[in-house]
Amino acid sequence: MTDLLLRRRRAAARTEPLADPPGDGPARPGLLLALILTGQFMAVLDVSIVNVAVPTIRLDLHASGAALQLVIAGYTIVYAVLLITGARLGARFGHRQFFQLGLGVFTAASLACGLAPGTTSLIGFRLLQGLGAALMVPQVMSLIQRTFTGAARTRALGVYTAVLAGGSVVGQVVGGLLVSADLFGSGWRPVFLVNVPIGVLLLVVGHRLLPHHPVDRTRRFDLFGLLALAVAIGLLVVPLVLGRELHWPLWCSLMLGASVPAFAGFVFEERRIAAHHGQPLIHGRVLRSPGLAPAAGAIFLIMFAFSGFMFSFALHLQAGLGNSALRAGLLFGPLAVGFGLAGLHWHRLPRRLHLSLPVLGLAVVAPGYLALGLLLRSGGQLGPVGELLLVVVGLSSGCAYSPLFARALSRVAPTDAADASGVMVTLIQLGQVVGVSLLGTVFLSGVSYPAARSASGHALVVTCTVVAAAMALAAGFAFRTRRAAAPE
Repeated sequence: MTDLLLRRRRAAARTEPLADPPGDGPARPGLLLALILTGQFMAVLDVSIVNVAVPTIRLDLHASGAALQLVIAGYTIVYAVLLITGARLGARFGHRQFFQLGLGVFTAASLACGLAPGTTSLIGFRLLQGLGAALMVPQVMSLIQRTFTGAARTRALGVYTAVLAGGSVVGQVVGGLLVSADLFGSGWRPVFLVNVPIGVLLLVVGHRLLPHHPVDRTRRFDLFGLLALAVAIGLLVVPLVLGRELHWPLWCSLMLGASVPAFAGFVFEERRIAAHHGQPLIHGRVLRSPGLAPAAGAIFLIMFAFSGFMFSFALHLQAGLGNSALRAGLLFGPLAVGFGLAGLHWHRLPRRLHLSLPVLGLAVVAPGYLALGLLLRSGGQLGPVGELLLVVVGLSSGCAYSPLFARALSRVAPTDAADASGVMVTLIQLGQVVGVSLLGTVFLSGVSYPAARSASGHALVVTCTVVAAAMALAAGFAFRTRRAAAPE
């Protein structure tokens, strides 16, 4: 009996918080939220900010098309593949520690990218940037889940939504400004170097502000599950990211095909571990949390549509209509502002609407995308009516996305917050990758640049039709979350 008590005390000691007792929030929650979401914003920003700098990088480093694609895609690939791994490491060793570690790696890699002497080193440092983002980003949602409750959590998730919506648009605008400014003849390098002072400031503030939460070091580290999931996601993401630019070579098709048995094998192994009372990477109870699965499906489709439309619309505005990258980025402003404002303030709408808000929002988004495509089918510039439509689509998307995100995580046990966060963040990233790849392929299959404006407009109509269909499907998933959102 004495030995048993000693073992229990030692196990409890390993899971004790380092500072704050469980349930205590940070002294300055607003500053904490600003800190972690700034880190999230930098990670989202770096997906799109580099796109604007590609022509300058090509000239300065004499980079090939394949190398440039790796500069852009390498970050996304590593980021998407290792997100679940980052979530699990944060749960086991501390969200505070791995937010700081990921931020440090991201900041150092950004400095190295900005100083890179050649294409090969730039690709390597971009991969390292992706690693830093994968370690940092999952901790953001876990810290929100474990720090905020009730209405405060709803508001925090609203700000999180605004950051996701604004990051890609701001990336295009800021990238265009920095490259156009050509500060001290540095060309494309400030696109990466801009992260460095921000990252250093966050590291200093984070050392004082980030809370200490309990860690679960009694849970075994499912290394096989981590590797199996990373391989499965890699088999899916790599061909989706590179296939379109490389004209879909055979190896892309083979990798996509191999991803299906790889995911099936991962699921089978995780179930086997759970059946033998082991500790799988993602426990089934997380996926069975009320509302999580249908909300996750709807969010995946929303990000699929949002990112794919952004990519196709940017091509239409720049290659089809001849707008500059900076002007194209600014034209996206109403969409991003609408998305962000709805994410921040949807909970202020009458409470009787909250239960049906995601379905109502998606019921507006689907025809809204289709109307945008029809409005621009002749190849004309985006006028006031088009800008108004972008506002409506952005507001409606935010009214659907933010409540769905809250529903997905509202009934997840605190001990499963890291797993649920990793799943949701990975699905968001995969939705973006799949959207850009598949909808980009749909758009480009209908037009070959240089082409007439009307041909580009027709390709946009086809793409918007697919987007509208995806939003109708998302509305079906959103309807299935109503039970989880209903008061108990």
